[in-house]
Amino acid sequence: MTLENRTESGATEPDATAPTAGGDSPAAGGRNLRRIAGIVISVLVGAFLAFDVVGKLTRPQAVVDGTAELGFPGYQAVVMGVVLLTCLVVYAIPRTAVLGALGITAYLGGAVTANMRIEAPLFSSILFAVYLGVLMWIGLVLRRPELLKVAGLSR
Repeated sequence: MTLENRTESGATEPDATAPTAGGDSPAAGGRNLRRIAGIVISVLVGAFLAFDVVGKLTRPQAVVDGTAELGFPGYQAVVMGVVLLTCLVVYAIPRTAVLGALGITAYLGGAVTANMRIEAPLFSSILFAVYLGVLMWIGLVLRRPELLKVAGLSR
């Protein structure tokens, strides 16, 4: 079955957006490229956050010192690691990725607040969590463009 468009004279012509016998349509190629870019971005963000989880759960001296510098007791690094790990696992599952992204966004908001409290440098420390969160959502939207409709940014 082929998809066709009717012209004013009643003649039919192939639909330019329909899949062709040789594979995907040109429009689908662009969607696939965006989806692949979204997956790559999501994997990079996930890898960075996984590295953070490992540090918080294994508690090397640098993590213990950093946690104390932010004003938290050392044992809370493990709690933060478990929370982040939970959000990261939920983010990694395609069906629940949006829920995981919301959890990670909340976690990163806490990181912004903790860094603001100790008056850390703005662009390198405080806003780093914002940069990471924006990158995470860009990756998710590239993977699932329908999220723009939910946010009211697309028709």
